[in-house]
Amino acid sequence: MLIHSASQLVTLAGGVRRGARMNDLNILADGAVLIRDGKIEAVGLSSELQAAYPEEEKLDARGKAIVPGFVDPHTHLIWAGDRAAEFEMRLQGKTYMEIMAAGGGIASTVRATREAGVEELVKQALPRARRMFSYGTTTAEAKSGYGLEIRAELDQLQTILKLNEVCPLELVPTFLGAHDIAPEYKNDPDKYTNILCTEMLPAVLEWWKKYASNLPLPFVDAFCEKGAFSLEQTWKIFLKAKALGFPLKIHVDEFEALGGTRLAVELKAASADHLVKTPPEELRLLAKSNTVAVSLPCTPFGLADQHYTAARAIIDSGGILALATDLNPGTAWCENMQFVMALACRYMKITPAEALTAATINAAAAIQRADRLGSIEPGKQADLLILSVDDYRQLMYRFGSNLVDTVIKKGKIYPITEHIEVECGEH
Repeated sequence: MLIHSASQLVTLAGGVRRGARMNDLNILADGAVLIRDGKIEAVGLSSELQAAYPEEEKLDARGKAIVPGFVDPHTHLIWAGDRAAEFEMRLQGKTYMEIMAAGGGIASTVRATREAGVEELVKQALPRARRMFSYGTTTAEAKSGYGLEIRAELDQLQTILKLNEVCPLELVPTFLGAHDIAPEYKNDPDKYTNILCTEMLPAVLEWWKKYASNLPLPFVDAFCEKGAFSLEQTWKIFLKAKALGFPLKIHVDEFEALGGTRLAVELKAASADHLVKTPPEELRLLAKSNTVAVSLPCTPFGLADQHYTAARAIIDSGGILALATDLNPGTAWCENMQFVMALACRYMKITPAEALTAATINAAAAIQRADRLGSIEPGKQADLLILSVDDYRQLMYRFGSNLVDTVIKKGKIYPITEHIEVECGEH
């Protein structure tokens, strides 16, 4: 299939971007892209590709911009139940930590998720996955972390594998048994940390070898934060995970800086996520590394917090900035990467080009998939979006609506926008 006559073909060709290069999107006006066997075969001007492939099936994108499919590198897609009551508590002045101390927060979702089972988890997560896809997310990371016991954690990983079978959204799994101290060990966090290291991580490895040996190992993540896992406990978990061959990601510096960003750099984690309270010296360390800084602007927005990731400092110092939804039931039930980019431009003072870079090629780097995702160039997977508008900047300028007309995933076309004609007149 040859898609041609795009007003803008935003290729983002040339790899992961840092610093000023985040504004270089490699845009072709009147661009075209040739797709064969689920991959991108050629990119160029419409006149050139139409002349070179005159017999190819064609799709006219006249008046529409084309961008890479969004990559969402941090989600908690798999859970049961909801926490609308806690939203009301926050509006009444309760803090996130106060809600956790009262038995809410993560613990509330843990109870519901433990009771659900795989079939119910698939049933509840599938509509969320479909909404993500309809808003243009073609690949997303998905974490466990609402089980905090091996059976329930494996149920969540199994749910991720099942969703990959029934939904076009491509999911990249993460084991987050270290999301919180399990309720049974709330008074003995060191014991739960030991269980994670000696029992749960080895069990996940054996389960993965049995049921998903054809796939890369999942990431291992931890919530290094006051009230969750200390820096020392996180070190212990990560050293064990690394020894078993798992790649690493980390929740860090959302509420307090404990030194977790330095840990992420030293252990060569794929990403360090949140980074709201990260000290300047650790941001400079991050900028000198290949660990991606993942900002989650929906989370402070959802908490009505005025503090966001210091995105400008990360970009200006040469770090790799990515954006993600943090889709979760407590603070950020948002499936829409378009809204994430709109927030980032307004509250983190980044440009539309930087936002799109952070939601595509840099986000792909945060899940170690930049070699095949995140840009429109020959050899990569054919994951791209045809927008209903002629300029990619509309994605950030506008908010609250869906500007994706068509999603193309692995070369397959999924029309999204419903065109509704209303006849006006007297009735």
